[in-house]
Amino acid sequence: MKRNKKERQSLLTQTIKENPFITDEELADKFSVSVQTIRLDRLELSIPELRERIKHVAEKRFEDEVRSLPIDEVIGEIIDMELDQAAISILDIKKEHVFKRNKIARGHHLFAQANSLAVAVINDELALTAKANIRFTRAVKEDERVVAKAKVIRIDRASGRTLVEVNSFVNSELVFKGDFEMYRSNI
Repeated sequence: MKRNKKERQSLLTQTIKENPFITDEELADKFSVSVQTIRLDRLELSIPELRERIKHVAEKRFEDEVRSLPIDEVIGEIIDMELDQAAISILDIKKEHVFKRNKIARGHHLFAQANSLAVAVINDELALTAKANIRFTRAVKEDERVVAKAKVIRIDRASGRTLVEVNSFVNSELVFKGDFEMYRSNI
C-alpha cells in the first residue's frame, strides 16, 4: 500500500523507535519504496544511519556498566557485556585502518580492539594490561567486520591479576587470538 510522504515518515520514525537495528533495505521493503527514499526521509527527520543508531544504543546501555575506561575509548563498538565474565565488540575495517598498497588492516587496530575490550570487561575503576600474548592468524582486509569476543578465564585475588582471553573473528574465521593478563586495583 502506497502512503503519502507524511504518513510514511511518521511510520518510519515509529518503526525505528521500536527497532533501532532495522536496516534501510528492510525499511524500503516494508514501505515499498527505494532505499534512497528511506535515506532521504531519515535525513529530513534527522534520524541517523544504522551504524550510528547501534552505537548510540550500545553507549546508552553500557556507559553505566563499563568502569575501567570511558565507553568512547573502547576501540570498536561494544554490543554485549557482562562485567568480569565476557564481552563482545565489533570493528568495521575501513580505509583508515588499512595499508594503502594492499588494503590489509594494520595489526595495531586489531590489537587495540582486543586490548580495549579486555580492559572494558574488568569490573574495576583501574585495569591495565600487564602482559599480552597475541597471535594473528590471517590478514584482515578493508570492508571486513571483526567481531572480538572476550572471556574472563581467571581472577587471581592474591596477585590482583585477571586473565582475559580475546578471540577475534571475521565471519566464523579466527583472525586474532590474545591472552591478556590484566592488573586491577581492587579485587
